[in-house]
Amino acid sequence: MDPAAIIGLVVSLVAIFGSMVMEGGSPASLMLPAPMFLIFVGTPAVSLASNTMPGMIGGIKWLIYSLTAKKPDLDGVVQPLVKMAERARREGLLALEQEMETVEDPFMRKGLQMAVDGTDPDDLFEILSGEVKAKKQSAASGAKFFGDAGGFAPTLGIIGTVMGLVHVLSNLAEPSKLGELIAGAFVATLWGVMSANVFFLPMGKRITTVGANEAARMEIIIEGVLAIQAGSNPRVVATKLKSKMPPAGPAPDKAKDAA
Repeated sequence: MDPAAIIGLVVSLVAIFGSMVMEGGSPASLMLPAPMFLIFVGTPAVSLASNTMPGMIGGIKWLIYSLTAKKPDLDGVVQPLVKMAERARREGLLALEQEMETVEDPFMRKGLQMAVDGTDPDDLFEILSGEVKAKKQSAASGAKFFGDAGGFAPTLGIIGTVMGLVHVLSNLAEPSKLGELIAGAFVATLWGVMSANVFFLPMGKRITTVGANEAARMEIIIEGVLAIQAGSNPRVVATKLKSKMPPAGPAPDKAKDAA
């Protein structure tokens, strides 16, 4: 599991509420049921109105998956494919039939099985690429739901503030209550902006990132399966697949190192 999302969410909340404590405020003053109900119930409802029920369900599933997904390990995809290429090169493509049960990745297993069954390379590429496209579309749909929620939340917060100020105006005869009522009115805007920028929008981006990582993994598998089917040299397969792996960071400047 990649803890980046959980760490980012927790640290951001600590920063927000910690800064409030540093200024002498109390986080408990923000825990008002009415504005929280408006934001965390109203926002998903409005986002649902702009999407579809399958889109919302898919968004929730993608959220759970993105929070529990393992760290991207493209090298763990390349090594099994290289081993398959070595055996196919040595014993023939049909020898891979015995290796099918050892392949844990369902997409890789499907691709290899199609190659072993003699599927035309063009058809194999088209079928597997279709699954990659479907994965990207599914992730985009899930991310859209949270992206829409991030756009609606601040506006709903403003609506809550306006409603609160109307309540303030109805209590002008009691000046002792005005300060508390005005403060409470603006809590809705705070929750709207905070939920959008701390949860809804980041989770939408998280889904997009995880979906892109999944698509990249699947594309590398397609390249590997096609290379194995073509009988490519295992070293060439390894070099070709690793060239498609995104670098962990900027490459070092060898000229500077030499200097």
